[in-house]
Amino acid sequence: MEETEKKTATQEGRFFSKIKMFLLSLTCAYLSKALSGAYMNSILTQIERQFDIPTSVVGFINGSFEIGNLLLIVFVSYFGTKLHRPIMIGVGCVVMGLGCFLMSLPHFLMGRYKYETTILPTSNMSSNSFLCVENRTQTLKPTQDPTECVKQMKSLMWIYVLVGNIIRGIGETPIMPLGISYIEDFANSENSPLYIGILEVGRLFGPIFGLLLGSFCARVYVDIGSVNTDDLTITPTDTRWVGAWWIGFLICAGVNILTSIPFFFLPKELPKKGLQNNVDVTKYEKVKKYRERAKEENLGITKGKHDFLPLMKSLSCNPIYMLFTLMSVLQISGYTNIFIFWPKYLEQQYGKSNSEAIFLIGVYTLPPVFLGYLIGGFLMKKFKITVKKAAYLAFCLSLSEYLLYLCNFLITCDNAPVVGLTASNKGVQHQQYAENNVLADCNIRCSCLINTWDPVCGDNGLAYMSACLAGCEKFVGTGTDMVFQNCRCIRSSGNSSAVLGLCNKGPECANKLQYFLILSIMISFVYSLAAIPGYMVLLRCVKSEEKSLGVGLHAFCIRVFAGIPAPVYLGALIDKTCLHWGTLKCGEPGACRMYDINSFRRIYLGVPSALRGSSYLLAVFILILTRKFHFPGDIHSSEPELAEMKLTEKESECTDVNRSPQVENDGELKTKL
Repeated sequence: MEETEKKTATQEGRFFSKIKMFLLSLTCAYLSKALSGAYMNSILTQIERQFDIPTSVVGFINGSFEIGNLLLIVFVSYFGTKLHRPIMIGVGCVVMGLGCFLMSLPHFLMGRYKYETTILPTSNMSSNSFLCVENRTQTLKPTQDPTECVKQMKSLMWIYVLVGNIIRGIGETPIMPLGISYIEDFANSENSPLYIGILEVGRLFGPIFGLLLGSFCARVYVDIGSVNTDDLTITPTDTRWVGAWWIGFLICAGVNILTSIPFFFLPKELPKKGLQNNVDVTKYEKVKKYRERAKEENLGITKGKHDFLPLMKSLSCNPIYMLFTLMSVLQISGYTNIFIFWPKYLEQQYGKSNSEAIFLIGVYTLPPVFLGYLIGGFLMKKFKITVKKAAYLAFCLSLSEYLLYLCNFLITCDNAPVVGLTASNKGVQHQQYAENNVLADCNIRCSCLINTWDPVCGDNGLAYMSACLAGCEKFVGTGTDMVFQNCRCIRSSGNSSAVLGLCNKGPECANKLQYFLILSIMISFVYSLAAIPGYMVLLRCVKSEEKSLGVGLHAFCIRVFAGIPAPVYLGALIDKTCLHWGTLKCGEPGACRMYDINSFRRIYLGVPSALRGSSYLLAVFILILTRKFHFPGDIHSSEPELAEMKLTEKESECTDVNRSPQVENDGELKTKL
């Protein structure tokens, strides 16, 4: 008897070490893929400025990750359970690393970044080409051939980033569905909520590190080491600034490849956790043998049961699963748009640099999400919350978070006062933009370029698109410390001077930013509390043999209908709010320099609100349907439970057709045992 107990304890120790090793490895994989994804989202603005492309194209580049994912997600989810799942996850991590490396290549293949400016460090300062000079002998017009300009400046180097992001999406494909199904197959259903909570925590640490890395890289100039930064006339708060985005991709590539190593040493299968005493082990072995014998005896009946099309048909006839998938598409469409353009929103709305915006997002929103995931998984295990209760809990928490999100419409800042864009020379705010608004009696004889973007802030609190348009005649200092004097258009006491950059939005807007961040903390925490109960509804509403395919199909639909189109159409709508586009040397438009913040805010907050608001109607139908189903855990039993949804007598005709004979055999077996 003692030898048997020792043998059982030894087997348990080996099992726990293996399951913990897989959980640790999968958590690291979640961390690495989330690190790459969060970093990619954080430097989208840098990519937009580096390649001078509109926001809609940037949204398409971001959505290319989902394109790579959907190419393989369904087939990997289905065939992956028949192969060595840990090795497939390890290979996926290696492919993600290669994709990140490819995304960094444009920096090494293209020349130095040249931002739009009239002040060149190598120019002859005596020419004063960037100041107001009457009767200028040389007309300031582009001299480069437009065809050559487009070919040179608007090269297709961003396609490297696009293809690299697709490859990164392909590599990420097996991690979630195969990892979740592996845990669901070999872990006690009572513990799986806690394990999934731990995975979500790992996936949350990734964005924390990714955003911190993105904040650091955004502060470092893109061509660091090859240019003299003292000669720069822009700072990280300038919309022409481009950070060293390529450094982060190299770091992400190394992390993903290192993460893949443990998976190549993990076993294909583990004993079912929870069957730890001899009686349960005996029952488990009998169940397994009986199923195999039943398959052989009823080959003609069960043949094709686990084929792709029958499983797809069974899932499509599951009303809760289909409604949950559609609801997820609407919810994720809103969340995707919020997160992708969040740094741009903070930059334009509150006047923060891209680096500061990324840092604030990481510090104020991710720790509450981390805490919420952990508490949600723990509560699900501690109180053994059933699937029906989890559905109601997730609905109430998500609706509360949505109502808090709507409060963001009340926190607003005005447009920065820029003469010719949002204000007149007299400081009157207006919304109509016309190019001739930048010209007035004070600068009409200065022969200035009216489309250039080299903003200066005057002593009168107004910004001008260039020192020339401000009527400035002299300057002192170099680089970012330049001060322009004798500015005709600046009517204030003193020397009527101006400094480089836009004017600050003031303390009132800074206070509103604090309110926005406090509200974001509350929203993030409530959202994360609802995530684990909601995800458990998805896992428990499908049969055990459908679980891997169900998770993969759910992710597939999210990528096709949310991840890919959402950033594209919202980016196109954001482009419509642009007040001033950057100008290349030949006069072609580049990236947007300034947006109408009121229109930007309505689109950025309104589109996700409409998408998410419509999803709650579907959630109500899901709650109604859950009353007609029995889920694992609703009726407690000492027998080993099959982790699948069982219908009551009011089953639909579609589900009756697809009822598995194996389920009936399992019921007979339980009676015999």
